[in-house]
Amino acid sequence: MGFGAAGAGVWFMSGEEAKCDGEAMAAAAGVAGLLAGGAAGALMGNNEEAVKDKFTTYWPRKIVIIFGPPGAGKGTQAPKIVEKLGIPQLSTGDMLRAAVKAKTPVGLKAKAAMNAGQLVTDEIVVGIIRDRITQDDCKNGFILDGFPRTMAQTEALDAMLRDSGECVNSVVVLEVPDSVLVDRICGRWIHKASGRSYHVLNVPPKSMRRDAGGNVVDSTMLDDVTGEPLMRRKDDNKEALVNRLHDFHHKTKPILTHYTPYGVVHSVDCNRAIEKIWPDIAAALKVGGPDA
Repeated sequence: MGFGAAGAGVWFMSGEEAKCDGEAMAAAAGVAGLLAGGAAGALMGNNEEAVKDKFTTYWPRKIVIIFGPPGAGKGTQAPKIVEKLGIPQLSTGDMLRAAVKAKTPVGLKAKAAMNAGQLVTDEIVVGIIRDRITQDDCKNGFILDGFPRTMAQTEALDAMLRDSGECVNSVVVLEVPDSVLVDRICGRWIHKASGRSYHVLNVPPKSMRRDAGGNVVDSTMLDDVTGEPLMRRKDDNKEALVNRLHDFHHKTKPILTHYTPYGVVHSVDCNRAIEKIWPDIAAALKVGGPDA
């Protein structure tokens, strides 16, 4: 597969069937870099809408996977990517529930599997993703959160994207030492509807109050935007974290090895102050700094 360019536009060359191989991955990364400078740089400036319009005008659309162990900061950083690029963050759980509710063909397959007490297969999940990314809000791209988790899922995703001549063109890895994650996880609260994440020490909601003994009063943990109650995940504890980290390191890390040769993997040190992290993520996505 190859890419051709005319003027400021980019298109896929016709010919043999597109393959998500090294050439395609490298080309996708190269196009992203091209858009960060030159004519695209003139579009960016300080105009948010120009940045978003850029991804409608230029090809390929941004296909981002965001990785990170529990507590790495996906709930904090992913919404910033959504706002900057104007592309949705797609959660497999949310997509699955929506497909079942809408009674789409693949949603009905998922419902049948669940009713039978079976796991929803990778084939079904990929089918749900395939349907979801055809919707208008994905025209500029999308962020995959929670998928793929295994190499089998990765290969299925690559094959699905290959059908439309596309590839994953950015993998953002939020890195935090395991030893730091315990404190992060045990103090985390989440706004379920939006995915916004808070922490009793690092990013407390404005409403948070403590009792005379210094303990957080649960009823005061409210979302800054909606005022709705926050929640804690049942597995946000030290014991569950051990198993979750084991799964992350042994099942998810090989995916990074798979994508690394194509130059699309970008690791970001998230064991720093929050305001120092975003510029590195923005640079990885080729969208400029926090004021771009």
